[in-house]
Parts: sequence; C-alpha cells; structure tokens
Amino acid sequence: MTVIVVTGTGTGVGKTVVTAAVAILARARGADVAVVKAAQTGVEPGEPGDLDHIRQLSGVEDLHEYARFPAALSPAAAARLARRPPVELSTVAHRVAELAERRRLVLVEGAGGLLVRYDDEGTTVADLARMLTAEVLLVSEAGLGALNATALTLEALAGRGLDLAGLVIGSWPPAPDLACRSNIADLEMLAARPLTGAIPAGAGDADAASFRDTARACLAPALGGTFDAREFRRRHNP
Repeated sequence: MTVIVVTGTGTGVGKTVVTAAVAILARARGADVAVVKAAQTGVEPGEPGDLDHIRQLSGVEDLHEYARFPAALSPAAAARLARRPPVELSTVAHRVAELAERRRLVLVEGAGGLLVRYDDEGTTVADLARMLTAEVLLVSEAGLGALNATALTLEALAGRGLDLAGLVIGSWPPAPDLACRSNIADLEMLAARPLTGAIPAGAGDADAASFRDTARACLAPALGGTFDAREFRRRHNP
C-alpha cells in the first residue's frame, strides 16, 4: 500500500497529466489504483474536471473528489467566495488512509502548488502529505522562473520532513528555448537526483493509447517507464 501526493511548483504545470501517467504505469505493473482530488477549483458543477481527464487517459475508475468550487482560486479563497465550508484535509487524510487499505497505490493530486491554502487556518497539501506520511512527487516547469519556484518548493518539503518521490517536468515544450535547456542540470542539482521524467507539452490531448506510450517513454524506470535522464540531458545540452 503506497500513497503518493502529486503537487507542483504552481498551477498549470501538468500535475493531472503526470498523475494519469503514473497511474498507467502502476496499472501496467498490476497495481490497483485510486486517485483523489481533495478539491477541484475553477470548474462548475457538472462540468468535466481533472479526474475526468485522468479517467480518459488512464482508465482508472476509482476516483474521489471531495469538494468543487467554481472560482479559479485557491480552495480556501474559492470556498469563501462560494460561501461554503472549506475542505477539511484531516477528513480527506482519513478517507485516503481507508482507500490505501484496499488499493496498492493511491495518488493524491493537490490543487495548485505545495503551500496553497485549503482553509483559513492555512492547511496545505504539505500538511496532507504529513498526515499521510506520504512521499511527494513534484511537478515543475522547465523555463524561466522554474529554478526559483522549484528551489522554494523543495526547501518547503525538506523543512517539513517530507520525502521527495521524484521531480518531473510536466510540460516540456516542442521547441525548448535556452532557459529550458540550460535549466535541466540545475533542476537535477536542486532535487539532488536525476529527473524522474519529462512529459511533452500537449501529451494530455492525445488519445489514451498514444498517451500510454508517452507515459512509458517519459517517466523513469522507478515508476515503470523507460525515461533516460542522462540521454534527455545530452540531447538538450545547450
């Protein structure tokens, strides 16, 4: 039984696509997988959200969303705007622990970055990971600003005693500029390990069969794929 919390250096970095890719590889190894989204923001009731995208790409059906707010804000701010109670991450942690008793892998996708607030007390995904004693898979960008955001997130993880499961670039551009290419070595230095993967931009728009191939090629063997961080670094060495 394993719980992995998937978080990012910010919003829009590719957490959902990375979560789907990890789920595919785990299922290919015979693991039964559940995916949790504690709170979805920026999506109206009845509209497809991140979990629907994960189902479409990975085929996982054991999906759990515990709150949804229309405003594209932090869960805490979106709950206030909707005049609804915030998400109680302690309750989410209890439900995830129950899921972990019957699933070999539970993936918990956070909203936004690691320290986004879920309530007015400042409870964050980092707190949820601590409640679950879960490793954190960090999704970063590659371009300008990525190093500072990644460094701060890694410092926040270390300061809370949280273990890093890996560092994935969630949306590698088709024509990477100098900042993207030169940041690879620095991202690995910050994480103190080779990249765990790099998902091409737009991969999540492909059909499920094509995305399965992408997941295998673009995530590290530790996650069930074949990604070669050394070769990736060599091909994009500026």
